[in-house]
Parts: sequence; structure tokens; C-alpha cells
Amino acid sequence: MEINWREYIESNPKILFGKPVIKGTRIPVDLILEKLSLGESFDQLEEAYPHIKREAIFACLSFAADAIKNPIVIPKAS
Repeated sequence: MEINWREYIESNPKILFGKPVIKGTRIPVDLILEKLSLGESFDQLEEAYPHIKREAIFACLSFAADAIKNPIVIPKAS
């Protein structure tokens, strides 16, 4: 399954000072990545944040992979 993280992640200067977040939420990508690194499962994350989809969690991983491969510039919302 290939996830286009751009469908799930946005950066808006009016939300958390422009940190990448899951679209439609104030949940930052780095929080999801940190929780995964601490051993939380997808099921636990979905239980803690029932309004986000599993695909959004995968998108956070895809975003992180792309960020390591290439500098990522997220256009500001207009």
C-alpha cells in the first residue's frame, strides 16, 4: 500500500506555528512518530485518536521517510 502523505498532512502557520499536522486536526506528525517509537501500536493510536484514520498514521511514516531522503518544503496554506 503506497500512501501519498500530502493527502493527510498539512502545514499551516495558524496551526501549531506551521508544524506538520494531520489534516483537520492539531495532532502533530512528530507526536505520532514519537508514540510509534515508544512502542505504541496502530491500534493504540487509533483508540487514543479515534478521529484519525490508519492511513494518516502510515502517512506520518511516509512523511518521515521523505524528510530523511530529501528536504521537504510544505507550501503554506493560502
